[in-house]
Amino acid sequence: MPIMTTPWLSIVGIGEDGLAGLGENAKAAIAAADIVFGGTRHLELAAPLIKGDSQPWLSPFSASIDAVLAARGQKICVLASGDPFHFGVGATLARHIDPSQMAVFPHPSSFSLAAARLGWPLQEVLSLSLHGRPLDLIRPHLHAGARILALTSDERGPTLLAALLTQAGFGISIITVLEALGGPDERLRSQVAMSFGLDDINPLNICAISVVALPQARVLPLTPGLDDALFEHDGQITKRAVRALTLSALAPRRGELLWDIGGGSGSIGIEWMLADPSLRAITIEADPERAARIARNASAFGVPDLAITIGRAPEALAGLDPPHAIFIGGGGSEPGVLDAAIAALRPGGRLVANAVTLELESLLLTQHATLGGDLSRIEVARADAIGSMTGWRPAMPITQWVWNKP
Repeated sequence: MPIMTTPWLSIVGIGEDGLAGLGENAKAAIAAADIVFGGTRHLELAAPLIKGDSQPWLSPFSASIDAVLAARGQKICVLASGDPFHFGVGATLARHIDPSQMAVFPHPSSFSLAAARLGWPLQEVLSLSLHGRPLDLIRPHLHAGARILALTSDERGPTLLAALLTQAGFGISIITVLEALGGPDERLRSQVAMSFGLDDINPLNICAISVVALPQARVLPLTPGLDDALFEHDGQITKRAVRALTLSALAPRRGELLWDIGGGSGSIGIEWMLADPSLRAITIEADPERAARIARNASAFGVPDLAITIGRAPEALAGLDPPHAIFIGGGGSEPGVLDAAIAALRPGGRLVANAVTLELESLLLTQHATLGGDLSRIEVARADAIGSMTGWRPAMPITQWVWNKP
């Protein structure tokens, strides 16, 4: 295919103010297009300028992306909400089309418009899209004094957000619902989360949240090694101090995938994902009851995308995406688990195995003698009552093997 020197695709951001908010170049791109793709609402707003065919987005949305790509060679225009590259279709198209083949005409995003209405500096505000995504994603960001702009999916979003805030101990936070920003139906209304009762909410809305934490609010600290009490568990959990050391050894890096073999409570995979939104994790757990508990924990910690594979390693590892890091806790002494993990790990990846039992410790000693790596002994003791006095009560020691695959 010859290199195209002139962009064949125009992406035009459009707001609730319709054509009035567009520049002349954006209007010309719409008028010149052979096909204009967009949501039904966007196509209606731009209808006076459209001379070519109008193509509403298809379901599933991936079919529309295929249709845009198939139309290469014609003059194509895609209409997007606000800024196409801020949680928008522009970012999706850029994965398939070279930017040199696109002419982009951004419009202020709903985040920019909301910040302007409230006088909130955008660089000091967390912008979060919950459109078509779980509301639980907001949980790690709920800290006293935080300002959050959260784009919702529909008219139910603000009410559901208020319920989540109240349940998590942030019930006196202020929610400002900004509706249909930039258009004739624009409206701003504020209420306290715990007494939220707005109705007749426009489906096109964004919520501005001024976070206020009550004394027992579920605040998730920013460092690894979260309090064990925050997790639902049956005793099968990598304890706080050991977990912090384990996460440090796993050394998460942007965009990486972790396998957590023998998930227990899911604490390792959860904290791995909390380190950065780009991180992914798969936890492998043989017990269905524990797997369900892991799913509840993942939602409660705001990482509902934690993948859970129910099955026993090493058989359950077959077909999973190859990991950049692996943690082995429970079940590591099962025949073949350690060998399968070593084989599956990507080159340059990290493997961390924690042994409590003599059987797994013996395997780790053998692997260390064969492959090298770092071997550590972790012992933690806590002050506890001994009669009327206080003494140290040691936890079970942990043997930890850390290995980097060449």
